[in-house]
Amino acid sequence: MASYLTRLRVPDARPVWLATPGNLLPNGISVTATKWLKSCDFDGKPGSLILVPDENGQIAGAVFGTGGDSPDERLMFGKLATGLPEGNWYFANPPAEPELAMLGYLLGGYRFDRYKKTKERKVTLGCPVGANADRVIHLAQATFLARDLINIPANDMGPDAIEAASRAVAKTSKAKVIVIKGAALARGFPMIHAVGRAAHEEPRLIDMSWGSKSSPKITLIGKGVAFDTGGLDIKPSSSMLLMKKDMGGAANVLALAQLIMQSGLKVRLRVLIPTVENSISASAFRPGDILKSRSGLTVEIGNTDAEGRLILADALSWAMEEDPDLLIDMATLTGAARVALGPDLPPFFTDDEGLANDLAIASGLVADPVWRLPLWAPYERKLASKTADTNNVTSDGFAGAVTAALFLKKFAAGARSWVHFDIFGWNPVEKAHSPVGGEAQAIRTIFHVIEKRFG
Repeated sequence: MASYLTRLRVPDARPVWLATPGNLLPNGISVTATKWLKSCDFDGKPGSLILVPDENGQIAGAVFGTGGDSPDERLMFGKLATGLPEGNWYFANPPAEPELAMLGYLLGGYRFDRYKKTKERKVTLGCPVGANADRVIHLAQATFLARDLINIPANDMGPDAIEAASRAVAKTSKAKVIVIKGAALARGFPMIHAVGRAAHEEPRLIDMSWGSKSSPKITLIGKGVAFDTGGLDIKPSSSMLLMKKDMGGAANVLALAQLIMQSGLKVRLRVLIPTVENSISASAFRPGDILKSRSGLTVEIGNTDAEGRLILADALSWAMEEDPDLLIDMATLTGAARVALGPDLPPFFTDDEGLANDLAIASGLVADPVWRLPLWAPYERKLASKTADTNNVTSDGFAGAVTAALFLKKFAAGARSWVHFDIFGWNPVEKAHSPVGGEAQAIRTIFHVIEKRFG
């Protein structure tokens, strides 16, 4: 199945009338269609869709229920991609949020069919006035990239494949890519090397750059753990079932980078992706090991299953050496974030009040939910170690998302503006605009802020 967008209304297109519970009979709808709606007790609730006949019993058009303030309701137009019959369609009356309507529609047509083919249906909807077709397409393409990368299982999406995906994104926009991997990491990025050295595919740090060096510097860092066994502190099998998505941070920053480059924002973009597989072998790092990080801080390993923050720490330290104007990291980092806010609402952490405010506003505007959690300084003492500068975990299990962010903050100390996103990267229940599976989170919100600040 696929959803398509046309910039112009085509001659054979059929209308989609938009209704609300308070206005079940949109202007312009025929008498026959009106009678049909009444006989079917159509309620106009968001996401409700009904086909209406003409006098000859043929499909005259469709009526779609809209309204509602939640992000899911504002993107409910995804149901048009799956619910409309094949053919060409147009909005008979304009949606209240034309760009979100078209984005929801396109996102609803996504299917992951790399391993199991599905029958494709072609539904084309005309782009309404007020929606920038190119922008909507770029937003959808970025989302699809993140979803695809997360959905691909680890046997086909290891560090080699993550590097290949990064190079493909870079090639499209003529970005430069440098990769440091294997033994070479041990000299400059010892924690990335330690986490990934037990795996068959070599650990690596991918460094992508794009844009004029005189433009504001934006650095994105994405956690690229291709699969997380937990290491020697091995996870139970039930906790490994979704660990292919532990590279969701990398997938999301690649998608965001693609969006920034396609949109031609006037920034100096840098993307850092430390990518490893947290595996088990004779060379695996151990609980109790003390690792020296790139920054010089020593880290006692309290748990090998808290590996994502280790590889991010080395990447953050490298990013800081360039002193970027804005530093953003994204990671599927803690289960504690899911306990606090669930799968749909990624928390973010920053000490930059202006940035926090901009993110909150953008989140509402683009229907891409995020929520600020505090960098609660008193909890930093929970990371204390008797033998090293810091431990990578706490001993009591409280405030896990907060203490993980505080750990990362040690390696972003002095940043002009830094924000950490603890995303889930997965949609556990089917929605109008997203099937069950990998999901892009926070990238529309972040893109909106970067565009407004630097675009």
